[in-house]
Amino acid sequence: MNQERRRELVEKYRVGSQAVLDAYDGITDDELDRSASGEWTPREIAHHLADSELNSAIRLRRIVVEDRPVLNGYDEAQFARVLTRDRPIAPSLEAMRWARESSLQIVERLSDEEWERTGTHEESGPYSVDTWLEIYAAHPHEHAAQVRRSRGKA
Repeated sequence: MNQERRRELVEKYRVGSQAVLDAYDGITDDELDRSASGEWTPREIAHHLADSELNSAIRLRRIVVEDRPVLNGYDEAQFARVLTRDRPIAPSLEAMRWARESSLQIVERLSDEEWERTGTHEESGPYSVDTWLEIYAAHPHEHAAQVRRSRGKA
């Protein structure tokens, strides 16, 4: 990946948490457990984002530190079904935000050599730091749009 594309993705990653928080702005309790779009509910999305970001933070660290780690997948839908229940969303949104912030601090300080490090995802195969960045730069923006659709505000 060239430096310009990498910078664009780092910036997209940087603003991802705010995109999510903006999508939840003014959400009511009534909106948390329904979806106008038939997708995951805003409550499920909030908890999914926390689970995903916590997993992504560990993946990044393992790729940077370990020699060719094997990265585990997880059943995102099962996590959402089992772990969501009626839990408040604020702690999950904060977990997402701070997991991203701590990972951003790492990404902003990677050496050229560290950018070249790779691992293997057990489900999708070769997985580099650049692959990680491409996935997680877009991820919160996709779910922010999903929250807006679920609220009928797309």
